[in-house]
Amino acid sequence: MSARAPRTVVVDDSRFMRGLIADILESGGVEVVGEAADGREALDVVADADPDVVTMDVEMPEMDGIEAVERLMAEHPTPTLMLSAYTAEGAEETFAALDAGAVDFFAKPGGEVSMGVSRMEEQLVETVRSVAGADLSRAGRQRRTEAATAAAGSATPASPSASTADGPAGAGVKPNTTLIIGSSTGGPDAVERVVSALPGDADLRGVVVQHMPEAFTGRFANRLDEACGLSVREAEDGMRLGRGELAVAKGGHHLEITNARNGRLRLKVIDEERGEGVRPSVNVTMRSAAEAVDDPLIGVILTGMGGDGSDGVQALSRVGARVLAQDEDSCVVYGMPKRAAATGAVDSVLPLDDIAAGIAGERA
Repeated sequence: MSARAPRTVVVDDSRFMRGLIADILESGGVEVVGEAADGREALDVVADADPDVVTMDVEMPEMDGIEAVERLMAEHPTPTLMLSAYTAEGAEETFAALDAGAVDFFAKPGGEVSMGVSRMEEQLVETVRSVAGADLSRAGRQRRTEAATAAAGSATPASPSASTADGPAGAGVKPNTTLIIGSSTGGPDAVERVVSALPGDADLRGVVVQHMPEAFTGRFANRLDEACGLSVREAEDGMRLGRGELAVAKGGHHLEITNARNGRLRLKVIDEERGEGVRPSVNVTMRSAAEAVDDPLIGVILTGMGGDGSDGVQALSRVGARVLAQDEDSCVVYGMPKRAAATGAVDSVLPLDDIAAGIAGERA
């Protein structure tokens, strides 16, 4: 895309919210070229205005945001940002919209009609700008399914005889390897594609840090658990992680690894600012892992806007950890991986569908 302001269509059944969102975007340098009160009207407005990005409410009469995204991707593919209620119910619907092809979501604090959006003006504008430049071929359940099928067909099974004192090694992953994955915009799909391609019998335990509200991370953990052979749960304070287990950092909180003993990690959930600008922050988790973990460490930075993770990968690199980053061509938004790679701490920059093999040591 050129440097011009992205052109946006705002879709929301509340006239008040349409006006509020439009005002926020316009004041942030984003041009609003159309508005719609429901999904059906949105299809016509988008076809006429041909915007760079659509902000789409989830709950609407006539045609909701999920169906609207499905139709939009089939008829007039346009990068779409879902605006959803900051609730568990909103999380279910939002993940369905991501499956349909939406690029990312923005949670409205306070519910469907909320002045709270005004307190997050800068974040909303930045997210809309990032989504406007997203690659639609990297979003949606169909593309994740196709990639997982291709990966399964080309994967080399672990040798049944491969073993360690702690159990099967699995696909070449070193015993007691700790994995830290960080992501933001476009991350839910990317993380799912990576963890679903990891062998369930790997000597691997770790943490996923996805920029996501608190009401969403439990559902995200369940989603990952259903998609992969590892056991995935939302992180809890004092939780211990063993072989074959992953924890998703709790939204709105930082997550630290406080120690690694007897093959298990102990986690600490922190409800305080750390000057990172986002909670959870990949930097916080990676720095703690570098201090606490003596076993092999792997850090991975996936798609996302901003620079979270760039300090963390340097901390990992200093203690000899292996660091991977997603390449630009496969990213929805090439922000976090670009900033991480610029530090010089990244060992390999790989396409998304090669990341799992890179974790397993098949790609150096």
